[in-house]
Amino acid sequence: MTTIMYNVKRIREGRAPVRVTREQAAAHRERILDVAGTLFRERGFDGIGVADIMKQAGLTHGGFYGHFKSKDDLAAEITARVLGRKGWPERLTGTPNPSFAEVVRKYLSPRHREDAGQGCLLAALGSDVVRQPRSVRRAFTDGLRLRVKALQELLPSRSVARRQKALATMAGLVGALILARAVDDPQLSDEILDAAASTFARSRWA
Repeated sequence: MTTIMYNVKRIREGRAPVRVTREQAAAHRERILDVAGTLFRERGFDGIGVADIMKQAGLTHGGFYGHFKSKDDLAAEITARVLGRKGWPERLTGTPNPSFAEVVRKYLSPRHREDAGQGCLLAALGSDVVRQPRSVRRAFTDGLRLRVKALQELLPSRSVARRQKALATMAGLVGALILARAVDDPQLSDEILDAAASTFARSRWA
């Protein structure tokens, strides 16, 4: 009886080998990416460990290494995955063919400020990236270029300084969101969002 109970315990604890299909493995990998993407943005790259990520995903700690070489590998893939998605302006605003001003105001909205876990990775993790491995920084850099390009395409074609405007606006949006989240004064936080939105929503240089 003791032996049987021990074996059952081993199975329940996940010590016995469990076969999964390719479809299940793919689903597990997606689950890890989704959960880690949210947790990284909420807590920072160094604010959450592999064990907690896997626990939140409902999977065993040891199973992580069947999908990723390391936590850094996971961080790099998530950064590339989140920032590499096309249609960022449309997803942000929830409308097709949004205007430059609409993107700015949705980015600097109270709702975006309060939802770091599903919000902009640039603002949530920008200060962390400088301390991460080259693979993460490269994914971040490539993703930033794509975001700037998407913003640039919303500006009038006649503008001779579209790229400068897009770069400055992206930097301003990210900086304003970081500050609005950081301060402990709700009124000041709202003022930061409102002031930045009014300034950057203009499609022409002042």
